Amino acid sequence: MNVSVLFALASTFATTAIVSVGGLASMFPEIHRQAVNVHGWMTDGEFAAAFALAQMAPGPNVLLMSLIGWRVAGGAGMLVATLATVLPTSAMALAAGRAEQALSRASYYAILRQSLPPVVVGLILASALVTGRAAIDDWLGVALAAGVGIYISVLRTNPLVPLCIAIAIGVTVRRMGF
Repeated sequence: MNVSVLFALASTFATTAIVSVGGLASMFPEIHRQAVNVHGWMTDGEFAAAFALAQMAPGPNVLLMSLIGWRVAGGAGMLVATLATVLPTSAMALAAGRAEQALSRASYYAILRQSLPPVVVGLILASALVTGRAAIDDWLGVALAAGVGIYISVLRTNPLVPLCIAIAIGVTVRRMGF
């Protein structure tokens, strides 16, 4: 077992998780940068596939880090990546919950609460752009992503139906060689 790889996984995901304002989805661009560009643990396509699998599977977004850890160092890597993502943020959430009770009456607290949502939205938009660039490499990908996005935003329905339809279209068109 390569301890330096496990340490790199732990430090990468612990530091990324700690600054994940708005949840881990807001940090996907940084996770992509670390996994693909900095450490070379996977390619853009492999990251996109892991991201898609993590999003399709039920459960928390931490699954992406678990999949990256598995890819890099097997079961030990998966365990290290998952714990490094979950433990520091869980401790911070516990401390923040207790601090919120004490600070909720302070005047600056309301200003802080109003300031964070735009930051989170910006981080999530950046995540969508980085993930889109890694996953979409042709006209079909652009069309499917736009179609699913428009369908969900206009009809405001469960995304499972358009996702399944988009997958079926993608598989069919690719098999036909277009």
